[in-house]
Amino acid sequence: MAQSSRVRVLHVLKSLGLGGTEKVAQLALRHLDSTRFETAVHSQLDGPRAAQIRAGGSATFVGLPLARALAAFRPQVIHLHRAGWPEPDFLRPVRDYAARNPVAVFETNVFGRPDPSPSGRVIDTHIFVSDFCARRYARHTGIQPAWPAYAMLYNPVDTDFFTAMLPQGPAFGVPVLGRISRADPGKWARLALDILPLLARSTPGFRCRIVGGVAEAEAFVLEHGLGGCVEFLPPIEVDEDLAAFYGGVSVLAHANDAGESFGLVIAEAMACGLPVVTHPSLDDRDNAQLELVDDGVTGYVARTAEEYAGAVRRLFERPDEARRMGQAGREKAVRLYRAQDIAARLGDMYLDVLARKGIVVGA
Repeated sequence: MAQSSRVRVLHVLKSLGLGGTEKVAQLALRHLDSTRFETAVHSQLDGPRAAQIRAGGSATFVGLPLARALAAFRPQVIHLHRAGWPEPDFLRPVRDYAARNPVAVFETNVFGRPDPSPSGRVIDTHIFVSDFCARRYARHTGIQPAWPAYAMLYNPVDTDFFTAMLPQGPAFGVPVLGRISRADPGKWARLALDILPLLARSTPGFRCRIVGGVAEAEAFVLEHGLGGCVEFLPPIEVDEDLAAFYGGVSVLAHANDAGESFGLVIAEAMACGLPVVTHPSLDDRDNAQLELVDDGVTGYVARTAEEYAGAVRRLFERPDEARRMGQAGREKAVRLYRAQDIAARLGDMYLDVLARKGIVVGA
């Protein structure tokens, strides 16, 4: 297919750091069909994800105004990654570009929030990253999400890579708990700390490895004399190191008071064959972690520190059960989150909306 016949797709992000939003864009772009799509990314803020995006075959526009990136790349599809609520300043360059050019505008609505503002009308298709987000949106707005204005598409996970890196899964039978997140207090729950002394007292040889530690966690470990069994690790930038981390623990501990609108760390742990222990969120907070973790099948859902520690201890003591749950999680991840399948569906969405709007590709 000739270069000029490819659809030009620009993904727009707030930064190119190591967060899940940035990784989702990176994976989607890498696995879009390069014979049909020419891809690029715009971000005001640089970061380690930029080089990985370029290595995957996409151009990057970093640090310059979005209007200039739009003029230079001339996309036929603009794909925004944002929280979903009103952001008129963020959307203004998109609205101005759409007023002068044939374009389809998508957003990955990370938190499933409504944008009833005039600027929000520029978006043709809102993509939710979980059934939970789509259902909550419907409950809050009275709108039943339906194509082409709305879609649900899980975030992509490189399940093929993780299967190749850990074909037999993690090494079960060792009492090592893993936790990974950004080093952001908003990604933590007190539950993640309260389980540590319980496990240290009841489980011989207990170890916990934490990526994304925060000051409160470090102070808690020091105060409770847990320095000998809790290790704080630096951020992980590449999937090879991520697979090594998952391969060295027996259970993934997820605990986040804000909850998850999807839960990329959970999905990646499942892809590596790890069982996951998590907890429900309160009130109307994000709760998609319960959509990923099937209680008693791919892990456990606990509500108190004692219940949580008991679930972790059970998986430590029953490696065959942990392996079965990990394999069930891996199969679910391949079935629902495989990056190549998600990217293929996304590409079909782009082409369908372009056709509905009468936009001629290659113009």
